[in-house]
Amino acid sequence: MKLNCDMGESFGAWTMGRDADVMPCIDMASIACGFHASDPVTMQKTVALALKHKTTIGAHPGYPDLMGFGRRQFDCSEEELYAWLGYQIGALQGICHQQNTLVQYVKPHGALYNTMMKDVAVLKTVMQAVKDTAPDCSLIVMAIPDRQPIIEMADRIGIALMFEAFSDRAYDEYGFLVDRRIEGAVHQSAEAIISQVQQIIEQGSVTTLKGHTLEMKADTLCIHGDGPHAATVANALTTWRKNDAN
Repeated sequence: MKLNCDMGESFGAWTMGRDADVMPCIDMASIACGFHASDPVTMQKTVALALKHKTTIGAHPGYPDLMGFGRRQFDCSEEELYAWLGYQIGALQGICHQQNTLVQYVKPHGALYNTMMKDVAVLKTVMQAVKDTAPDCSLIVMAIPDRQPIIEMADRIGIALMFEAFSDRAYDEYGFLVDRRIEGAVHQSAEAIISQVQQIIEQGSVTTLKGHTLEMKADTLCIHGDGPHAATVANALTTWRKNDAN
């Protein structure tokens, strides 16, 4: 299972995440595109860092919400969302062209990601924007149990999907992420994060916040780059994967 991490989320003089420590340990770098975080120079540096470590590059677009880090809900039209996505994916694609590389997937950020998983109209707009802006890119979506309608929509629109599980977030009884405002929504120790990852990879399941077990079939696993344990977890998982392979 490929490891992905949200990267390039610094902005100007403000630093977020430990990109230099995490990048060597991951397979896929989801790079912020300037709306919820990042700026052109940060994007350039993050693309260069990804190339140095042979890490696949993805666009990480979000709502236009620098102050809220893209984690606040936006009431916008389909036309606005479609334009915002095209703008952000195109910006990162341009920076990638400068360095003779390409964006290979798209992973929406924060509130946009959570909204599209529960709102069919928003998901359709996201899929269409990806198809029209970067037709060769796959779209990362949450690995929820009821995935067939999502697969069918992607087939109709004509885009590839990757299903994602989360290392450091608690799940509810329907397979969605628990709201960050609820106690226990984010795992606070490296041990808890690594334990959840091992369960997902070895057993194909996750334990919900209420203690129930849900099936979890995923293609990629997310480590949040802004988490306090990102580098520790990334290094531990890299070592664990190498040992498991041997």
